[in-house]
Amino acid sequence: MRRSWKLVLGLAVTSGLVYLYYTEVKPVVIFGLRSDYARAIPYQKVPEGIESLRAESCGACHREIYEEWKTSVHARAFEDPFFQAYWKKDRNIWVCLNCHAPLENQQPIVIKSIPRGRVEKAVQEPNPHYDPAYQKEAVTCAACHVRDGVVLGPFDDSAAPHPTGFDPAFRTTQVCYRCHNVVSGPAQFYNVGPCGTYAEYEGKFFMKEKGFICQSCHMPEVERPVAEGGPIRLGRRHLWRGGHDQEMVKQAVAIQVQAEPASPNPGDRVDVTLTLINAGAGHKIPTGDPDRHFTVDFLVRDGQGRTVTQQSQTMGRWILWQPVVLEVYDNRLLPLASREYRFSYRLPETSAGLTLKTLVRYHILTEEQHEMLERKYGLTGHDPYAFTIYERDLPLSDELAVALAQEPSDPRLSCPAGGKKTG
Repeated sequence: MRRSWKLVLGLAVTSGLVYLYYTEVKPVVIFGLRSDYARAIPYQKVPEGIESLRAESCGACHREIYEEWKTSVHARAFEDPFFQAYWKKDRNIWVCLNCHAPLENQQPIVIKSIPRGRVEKAVQEPNPHYDPAYQKEAVTCAACHVRDGVVLGPFDDSAAPHPTGFDPAFRTTQVCYRCHNVVSGPAQFYNVGPCGTYAEYEGKFFMKEKGFICQSCHMPEVERPVAEGGPIRLGRRHLWRGGHDQEMVKQAVAIQVQAEPASPNPGDRVDVTLTLINAGAGHKIPTGDPDRHFTVDFLVRDGQGRTVTQQSQTMGRWILWQPVVLEVYDNRLLPLASREYRFSYRLPETSAGLTLKTLVRYHILTEEQHEMLERKYGLTGHDPYAFTIYERDLPLSDELAVALAQEPSDPRLSCPAGGKKTG
């Protein structure tokens, strides 16, 4: 066989294998399927005694819960600009809706089958029950609370104008498991799934030793009537604050800054250590979307505010997306783990006015990703995508010790005693 024909044959075989790999092996989405979220939550009828499944209808009696839900990321899970841009990037593929607008009532199509587990080959039919306005309610009340004409909840003695039922899942993490434990698929080699927060929590300290469940932090307890005019019960607020909330992220993190020598003189080398502790989260920080990360910065500035030198480090996940999904590195902090970030700087003989800024920021995505979503996928919202978690300006002089001593005491800094220090 002539060499040119061998080359053509080799290219044809290689092209065929690449085609088969991308059409039959590697999923078109960054996660695998599991039976519970591979399909929408089946169509739900309106329970007797209430007007509709709409959250506003529930809010007629459950007013405080409704008002809390309206402020939550669950209520915005469909219209969230970041989700819409990423969804457009993924060609609006149907499977994403199974968590972002999870009821069949909220989806324009019904999935009849998924040949070979390939979401792009799913057999679809138009959904006669589709309600576009209801889709915008995203993770609405009925997504968790309505099944087969019954309103389910955590109490076994509810009296209401509609059928009620007790579901113990509301007192466990199972109610969160479906959408917060996304698994890997073929040719995807994550340490945990791309949004595998549950796997980072399961069996760890906060679960085993303290008995915390997801709701302990994300749905704080409150004593109040569950419905207008009802008895006062110990229930939970429907807030679900998490990685999009600056104060929630701050609650998870404890930070301590130390310096040696504590009162440096011109010519001295100052060694600064910033200790970052996962003091309050029952899962890794950051968690959820793989793009989330922290940056820790040290900036030396002169008396005019000009940066003399700086150092930046990152905590997060580094993932290779092609030709396979491979989690190359993960330096996120497990619950109660801590990490020391060190910075050294020799003071010049003339160092008057020099300051050191220590800065910890949390990022939902990078500047480059944000620009890409705006430019290519129509990101139009102005929601913040990076938060300052800690910021401190310290004098690089003999006044440094006084400034460090003025740092407010954080009782959580004792947490690492039972935890793990990582390099």
